[in-house]
Amino acid sequence: MSGLVVIGASYAGVQAALTARESGYAGRITLIADEHLLPYQRPPLSKDFLLDKVTQDGLVLRDEAFFKLKQIDLMLETRVHAIDRHARRLSINGNNTTLGFDKLFIGTGSHARHLTVPGAKLDGVCYLRSIRDALDLKQRLQGAAEIVVIGGGFIGLEVAASASKLGKKVTLIESASRLLERAVSPFVSQYLLDLHTRHGVDIRLNQSIASIGGENGKASFVTTTDGTRLTADLILVGIGGVPSDQLARDAQLACTNGIVVDDHGITSDPDIYAAGDCANHYNAHAGDWVRLESVQNAQDQAKAAGLAIAGKTGPYDSVPRFWSDQYDAKLQTVGISRNFNRHAVRGSRESGQFSVFYYRQDKLCAVDSINRAGDQMAARRLIGGGMSPTPEQAADLSFDFKSLLTPVKAASD
Repeated sequence: MSGLVVIGASYAGVQAALTARESGYAGRITLIADEHLLPYQRPPLSKDFLLDKVTQDGLVLRDEAFFKLKQIDLMLETRVHAIDRHARRLSINGNNTTLGFDKLFIGTGSHARHLTVPGAKLDGVCYLRSIRDALDLKQRLQGAAEIVVIGGGFIGLEVAASASKLGKKVTLIESASRLLERAVSPFVSQYLLDLHTRHGVDIRLNQSIASIGGENGKASFVTTTDGTRLTADLILVGIGGVPSDQLARDAQLACTNGIVVDDHGITSDPDIYAAGDCANHYNAHAGDWVRLESVQNAQDQAKAAGLAIAGKTGPYDSVPRFWSDQYDAKLQTVGISRNFNRHAVRGSRESGQFSVFYYRQDKLCAVDSINRAGDQMAARRLIGGGMSPTPEQAADLSFDFKSLLTPVKAASD
């Protein structure tokens, strides 16, 4: 028996393998990683790792002893080149080596979207997705004085904050009219803009990169579409992620902005599963098909797939969650705020502690919080239970959400 083979050893892959084993899957489980390292945490790469608050060893998700205990075979430095669905075999490492499978899980994640402007391939133009990227960026930051960050998403803002803390001069270029345009409301975008500005980051909105220039193959400046030239010792590009679904496409699995899966992580082939950044699923909280890039989604979606692999049921219906640390601000999001038509603010932006409650047709659909973790805990239960405080209640600091949550708890006891 070939058993379960898991491609990708990040959050989704590790969770799928672990859940399948703990849910009674008795066959062989093989976890394939294309890096030489043990599975590791990625969120700290743009923050604590750059700031020397966590070591490389401290990033490890699970050690070798754990995988041995769970009888999960690790194959490091192994690259899958093709999936033969009919023969139920993988082509690995490009030397005619194959590996059979009965069940297959794809957790290949996403990769950085690359710039395509002239000069984009010059030395000094960096991306941040892996520990290798982080080690390179960390070393380059030591000798850099002026940094240009391209992209006002989570990666760009977190690296800008880290570089600013290290005393670097940082300029951030964002093509949209505000920061995190697709993730948060204008209210939160403005707060983050003010926060970075207070810490000395020069943010240029509504600007794009026309070209990158330099000498002797090394980047030393960027030119924006309005003709502005900015000197840079280091350029960090954070313009989003692209689903790593080429293996699935080549195997003719259904793919649309990622690998199409149902709420059990099952692809168009009933013996092949996928979850995490590479998977596109219908999400009831979004009311649409979405591809979510978050640790929570990767783990919870992979749990559903792991259960299905083991012959159990447990569809993925978790409320989406995201977070980001920038300076002393912890941004947390629960739910998906797209297409909201009303919002209420709890707390004040001036205090640096507030939440924004979003409503879609009078129903609470998401909450963004800055340094108000309690609101997030309540919002997870409210949205998960389909309950909605009125906007007036949400804005009233004296209103206790427990008055809405207590009946739910009582009913579940």
